[in-house]
Amino acid sequence: MNNELGIKIGKIEKFQDLNVWKEGHQLVIQIYKISRLFPKEEAFGLTSQIRRAVVSITSNIAEGFGRQSYKDKHNFYQMAFGSIIEVRNQLLISRDVGYVNNSDFQILDEQAVKVEKICRGLIKKSREFYS
Repeated sequence: MNNELGIKIGKIEKFQDLNVWKEGHQLVIQIYKISRLFPKEEAFGLTSQIRRAVVSITSNIAEGFGRQSYKDKHNFYQMAFGSIIEVRNQLLISRDVGYVNNSDFQILDEQAVKVEKICRGLIKKSREFYS
């Protein structure tokens, strides 16, 4: 069962149980698929940047989950949040330079917003435990 933030209620045993990680992982897959279509000259530019940023989201969530203190968890969830914002900016750039069409942009941005909202809730909760 999930609460209104999409956080699994009950025992969360591994980072893959977190809805924010699951939704973030979907975003990773979507970004990898769409960025295959970017021009080859972008391989070390925007393609590499957006891929590193999107992977950073789920990596920081996983690392935060593995930390013992809520302050440490909070810090890693904050870094994941920053990476979400970075990905959203890179998606805008990708659309505006013509690498991503409006329809694909909408789908990707909606997924990023979903991850952003869930992550925001996780940050708020983790802050409550150490404040």
